Amino acid sequence: MKVTEIAFSCYPVTDMARSIAFYEGILGLTKTMDHQMEDGSGHWVEFDIGAGTLSLGKTPGWAPSPAGCTVGLEVDDFDAAVARVKAAGVTINMGPIETPVCHMLMIADPDGSPLIIHKRKPGHG
Repeated sequence: MKVTEIAFSCYPVTDMARSIAFYEGILGLTKTMDHQMEDGSGHWVEFDIGAGTLSLGKTPGWAPSPAGCTVGLEVDDFDAAVARVKAAGVTINMGPIETPVCHMLMIADPDGSPLIIHKRKPGHG
């Protein structure tokens, strides 16, 4: 087996409408798929970002965890992204920080799951 890329990263959520509002409204992502199971057992939403996919899932037995998956979301304007999440009152867990190759800000989504707002420095693509 050869793994070539991350097919998707998924966060379990407790309130899909609230989470969609966060990911679309605050982070500016565009929903590319929204599927509710016919039997009502689950709900799956996807946001395609470049070659990857960030998804949200709501199903019994799958609970959000602040220590769960972390996704780094590359942004075109780091300072504007930081300003936007701060203005929205989003919980900031770390940063903003600067490393030799990037700038990062770790935030929390409505269920406490961590996300990293990320901007690579030129030459570090």
